Amino acid sequence: MGAIRVGAAQIRPALGDLEKNRKIIAEFVRLAHERELDLVVFPELSNSGYNFGAKEEAWDSSEEIPQGKTVRLLEQLASEYSMYIVTGINERAENKLYNSAVLVGPEGYIGKYRKVHLFLNEKDFFGRGDRFLVFDTKIARIGIMICFDWIFPEAARSLALQGADIIAHPANLVLPYWQKVAPLRALENRVYIITANRIGVEGDLTFTGKSIIVSPKGEIIAEASRTHEELIYADIDPRIARDKNITSRNNIFADRLLAAYTL
Repeated sequence: MGAIRVGAAQIRPALGDLEKNRKIIAEFVRLAHERELDLVVFPELSNSGYNFGAKEEAWDSSEEIPQGKTVRLLEQLASEYSMYIVTGINERAENKLYNSAVLVGPEGYIGKYRKVHLFLNEKDFFGRGDRFLVFDTKIARIGIMICFDWIFPEAARSLALQGADIIAHPANLVLPYWQKVAPLRALENRVYIITANRIGVEGDLTFTGKSIIVSPKGEIIAEASRTHEELIYADIDPRIARDKNITSRNNIFADRLLAAYTL
């Protein structure tokens, strides 16, 4: 494992138009391949859009994982381009929906994460996930959180404690805070964070763009515009995220005193 190139695809999914959204995803994966990316992250609910008016609309825009057409497309593209892809998916599982994200690589479907912290009207449509997961790949250890998970420091810390080098963060952000917090969250956990946010307007929601890639030192190493579809990327070294020392005598994990914390 050495230096790799990672990116965030800032796109504008169309609400309820799965075929169009798959074409957008494929277009940006091909662009990521042209830019020689090893990992590309897409926004939350990239296959379906976000601001559903009713449960039936959300259901009609959902897919099974990994049997759905979007994941199958991702498997094909990841294999063809020897790339890892993280994408938000409106997941149907039996009679429930989940706001999920999948990780797919050259070897195929690797795994999924179901969003733990649901935002606003998501609570009307989606079941809640119950764990944060880290996946060991050939390029890095990749953890996933989704959008509003960011406001709970325990989310990123849980992923860091499980050994994540990179936190992939599909998002549909409508609040202005995350880009201010992201460098601190990356620094306090000594991880890379890749946030892929979307743009556009759906009903009463305006999405804020400004996708971001942050280093374990809290440095912003790539950032997108507020209003345009685009691909941002940066060269990173996951080995840097495995050094949890802040000084020669301070380690962010070893220096914790669990007995002092009220949780």
